[in-house]
Amino acid sequence: MENLSYEEASKKLDQIITELESGSLPMDKAVEYFEQGKVLANVCYKNLDRVKGKLTELNEMLGKLVEEDV
Repeated sequence: MENLSYEEASKKLDQIITELESGSLPMDKAVEYFEQGKVLANVCYKNLDRVKGKLTELNEMLGKLVEEDV
């Protein structure tokens, strides 16, 4: 699960949330889904942090380019 894209992890997390909210799962399955959901949420956060880092780098590079042109 660790190498899922943000979109894949988010979609699976949404499915798990829907199942958990239905209230129709046996306790063992609900616990299993909850644990999977925690892993998927972590994957989403890691992907968002990675993208945030890239955007920060690009923003800094663009800022330097603009300063050079002024």
